[in-house]
Amino acid sequence: MAQENYRPTLPTTRIMLFVAGALVFAVGFSLYILTAQTDRYFSWTVASLLTAAFLGGSYWSAAVLEFLSGRERLWINSRPSIPAVTIFTFLTLIVTLMHIDKFHFNAPLPITRAGTWFWLIVYVSVPVILTVLFILQVRAPGIDPPRRFPLARWVHILLIVLAGLFLLIGASLLVAPLTVAPLWPWGLSALTGRAIGAWLIGLGIVTGQAAWENDRLRVRSIMASLVAFSLLQLLALARYGSELALDKPSSWLYILILLLLSLIGVYETFKARALSGEEPPGS
Repeated sequence: MAQENYRPTLPTTRIMLFVAGALVFAVGFSLYILTAQTDRYFSWTVASLLTAAFLGGSYWSAAVLEFLSGRERLWINSRPSIPAVTIFTFLTLIVTLMHIDKFHFNAPLPITRAGTWFWLIVYVSVPVILTVLFILQVRAPGIDPPRRFPLARWVHILLIVLAGLFLLIGASLLVAPLTVAPLWPWGLSALTGRAIGAWLIGLGIVTGQAAWENDRLRVRSIMASLVAFSLLQLLALARYGSELALDKPSSWLYILILLLLSLIGVYETFKARALSGEEPPGS
């Protein structure tokens, strides 16, 4: 089939993905590197260092997803990043408004106040922009290449199971964070519980989308981001593992899930690289 028949990733979509990637990388830096200084360099104070590192690692893995998706020239290959990012940003806006009194809008340092107002502007605007871009992409002329290289059967099954688990836990944390907090591997407040819940829902959508796409070339960016997420979270445990309650079964389940995500991501990334000569024209 001719190259021009395939639906491309619009230039505006690619630019937005690169911009979003830069934004989440910057936020991730303030959490993953300046972990103990969130009172100065983040929009709200995160008392738990492990929570701050978890959030920072999540932002950096999202940066991987968005940067790699922005490089894709075919919409079918960049599409998996949009739904999760859109819904995550919308949920984070809700969490922000629910806990607006915890945010540094009146902090004494100008850099802290500016960063907090910028946070609010981003989370108000980005969901709207991404929704508009998604609609424009769906309406763009062209068709999508067929699925040709399905994921390994065991990977497909694990992705479905993990997606359901992430969505269930994420929704529970959003709705009743203090009720669910005792089951979490480390201590959470209402705000941090909901913030992690929003990330878990985003992760659930990403893994569910990967299972639905079920094509190695379509989900390359997702697999790379899963590797980044799992490795960054394992490193966070190495840094601040003293906060982990090892007497809780959920702590060991958390470590197991990180190892599974790493295994899935690495396995499918290498499988996709072997298909580099099989890509549709224009990808």
